[in-house]
Amino acid sequence: MRLYGLKTCDTCRKALKMLPDAEFSDVRNDGVPDIVLSQAFAEFGEALLNTRSTTWRGLDEEQRARAPMELLKDHPTLMKRPLIEKDGVFLLGWTAETRSKLGVS
Repeated sequence: MRLYGLKTCDTCRKALKMLPDAEFSDVRNDGVPDIVLSQAFAEFGEALLNTRSTTWRGLDEEQRARAPMELLKDHPTLMKRPLIEKDGVFLLGWTAETRSKLGVS
């Protein structure tokens, strides 16, 4: 299982605490592999883009109008997090539904 997020994100920290065996990838430092980003975007569409983030608020209107995949490649911190990949299945966010699918409470 791999968790993509930010080491400074409280939600990612909560997820890592409950998933101690997960491999963590800090998207600010490591980025997100193109294949992972493409598969996650195919699964979640524009929901993968976190429009409530500090990074989003720092973008001007012209930048915000760009295609979501371009934005996510240029600014991986715009990705909603955590993005969890387990056995080829992607889960987005640390919701009750995500925790249930992973078998944690």
